[in-house]
Amino acid sequence: MKPAVFDYVRAEHLDEALEVLANEGSDARIIAGGQSLMPMLNMRLAKPKTLIDIMRVSELARIERKAGTMTIGAAVRQAALLDWPGLDESLSLAALALPWTGHVQTRSRGTVCGSIAHADPSAELPLVLCALDGEVHLRSARRRRRVAARDFFTGMMATNRADDELIEAVSFAADQKRCAFREVARRHGDFAIVACAAVAKDDGVRLAVGGVADMPVALNLPRLEASALDDALNAFAYDLDARDDIHATARYRRDLVRMIGRDLVREVLQ
Repeated sequence: MKPAVFDYVRAEHLDEALEVLANEGSDARIIAGGQSLMPMLNMRLAKPKTLIDIMRVSELARIERKAGTMTIGAAVRQAALLDWPGLDESLSLAALALPWTGHVQTRSRGTVCGSIAHADPSAELPLVLCALDGEVHLRSARRRRRVAARDFFTGMMATNRADDELIEAVSFAADQKRCAFREVARRHGDFAIVACAAVAKDDGVRLAVGGVADMPVALNLPRLEASALDDALNAFAYDLDARDDIHATARYRRDLVRMIGRDLVREVLQ
């Protein structure tokens, strides 16, 4: 299939993109890498009247570490972040998860913020954002605001972003704590059946799970051992409300959450 007819705006400056968004509202869509949006256009699951291309807006292409915070702009491709010097030290969980994000070809075009905007519950980058309790920087012609990851995702491919807003950047506390990532998929590069990320905290572990609920979910766990940890993971797995689908049964997903979660928690607390 081919997309429905639309107007195309290649913004040279951020103000230009924001002006079009303000005028068009829900009839406009931002396009950056296009790895998620283009298939939706071709299948006519999305029918915007206007596409706004932001990849020539230089101020959105920044990767910056400043005052203990990593900021990644909306025009930063996934491959660029993966190749960024010091990623292992500054944002080690992203360094672990990015090689599982799609394939070399899609990472060379897809953007970090684009994956977060698409909000697929099985995608790796929304999971990283939740695990690290990051923030999404939203901007419109009339205001700027920051939304914590726990408040940004609101459901299946649904977010807190208003129609006249774009994601300007995402930010994370520069992460040098122990972390771990693991996922199970039909093939490497496919969306995860279950993906788990764990980050060591002063008082325990933050465990995040994707691919089970309709959005990534994170849980702060105290330091638990043996059966106490198993009981906590079992309760967490059931609270995620896993369902059967063509890829896996709910029971299989819950088993993966318990098994992978236990391994990652032990790994980051060693």
